[in-house]
Amino acid sequence: MHRRGKKYQEAAKLVEVGKTYAPTEAVSLVKKVSYTSFAGTIELHLRMGLDPRHADQVVRGVALLPHGLGKPVRVLVFTSGEGIRLAEAAGADYVGSDDLIKRVEEGWLEFDVAIATPEVMANKVSRLGRVLGRKGLMPNPRSGTIVQPNDLARAVRDARQGRVEFRLDKTGIIHVPVGKTDFEDQALLENMASLIDAVQKAKPTGAKGQYVFTITVAPTMGPGVPLDLTQALALKVA
Repeated sequence: MHRRGKKYQEAAKLVEVGKTYAPTEAVSLVKKVSYTSFAGTIELHLRMGLDPRHADQVVRGVALLPHGLGKPVRVLVFTSGEGIRLAEAAGADYVGSDDLIKRVEEGWLEFDVAIATPEVMANKVSRLGRVLGRKGLMPNPRSGTIVQPNDLARAVRDARQGRVEFRLDKTGIIHVPVGKTDFEDQALLENMASLIDAVQKAKPTGAKGQYVFTITVAPTMGPGVPLDLTQALALKVA
């Protein structure tokens, strides 16, 4: 069995075995058990009562975190015609069509979110699936990244705000970042509330019985802190 390092073992002593923590207590504790020398990422892990082998039990969606993720988000927009003006006015970092597609085909991936308008997506961007799909950057209507030109301003704004995608993995767990260890406790709580609310609203038609089994908040490096499930599910978006 893999043996944890000394720093992890010391941090783990702060988490009481068998206890589930109120969200307010958990966000304070998770910052204490993080032992990175930098502001590490904090994630929420939801173990779901779903079987990812069945298509009608796969859950995926998008959450808008009110306090973002603590880092600048570089937004690229594939569009043409009037969409170029609208995307540039919305503040997108990179805007274009053939020129950007050529750069991506050559291996350039210096952006965090890719948005596309339908006419460019169907005729041109679709051939980038092999490149963008591996990186989770392919525009997709279900994640709100394929939009009409007149909706580009909202899409860019949402991406900047702290838009995160979630999806059930093959082990039946959803892993999503919700902030950094240098965030205020209230900011982490509100980001968690937004994510949990989005996951509950995305409940698939094939879900039977208990939908969420456990929720744990954990730092990049450090032990996870299990949340009291009832209190976590009751978190409300302000």
